Amino acid sequence: MIRVLVVDDHQLVRGGVCSILSQADDMEVVGEAESGEEALTKTEALSPDVVLMDLKMPGIGGIEATRTIRRRFPRVEVVAVTALSDDPFPAQLHDAGAVGFVSKGCPAKELTDAVRAAVQHRPFVSQDVAQRMALSSLSSAGPGSPVERLSSRELQVMLMITKGVSNQEISDRLHLSPKTISTYRHRLYEKLGVTNDVELTHFALRHGVVELR
Repeated sequence: MIRVLVVDDHQLVRGGVCSILSQADDMEVVGEAESGEEALTKTEALSPDVVLMDLKMPGIGGIEATRTIRRRFPRVEVVAVTALSDDPFPAQLHDAGAVGFVSKGCPAKELTDAVRAAVQHRPFVSQDVAQRMALSSLSSAGPGSPVERLSSRELQVMLMITKGVSNQEISDRLHLSPKTISTYRHRLYEKLGVTNDVELTHFALRHGVVELR
């Protein structure tokens, strides 16, 4: 059973998240917290496997709470829950130690998928967050960049490939067939003049689509 701590300063949001998780046979909500400070206290007391962490809360906030939890309790994984509008870009959350990124408006399945991925120490990005990352990458690549030739969906697939996500996982997350994902992969190769995933990752690094960690 996956033990989950839900952290959000809005009781209605916490209730909705807890309701979704309670319907999963392999998950148990072991506690709730409404601030970063309370998240630290309850992580120590309850030993959750995964913390679902809201970002904007009173006190130290979600990013600093994430950083502290990962430093003090390294076996506990954190999934950041973002409102998308003006929350920090996922790169900042990755630096703080979050393994997953989901939005408050993501489908219930993506929320539970993120928790399952986290307990296996695998990264997970919900579709709407990935879309935001893709669009941000497109705007930061600059005029005349080969990245401009890519569609938003191609950028989504590219981001996941460069993070080491398997073909089947990409298929599951984007709700597309593995064959369609393979088509996107080879289309990326053709458009960008690369022949494999390693070259694709080097391309993404050169053009600022992803950062070296």
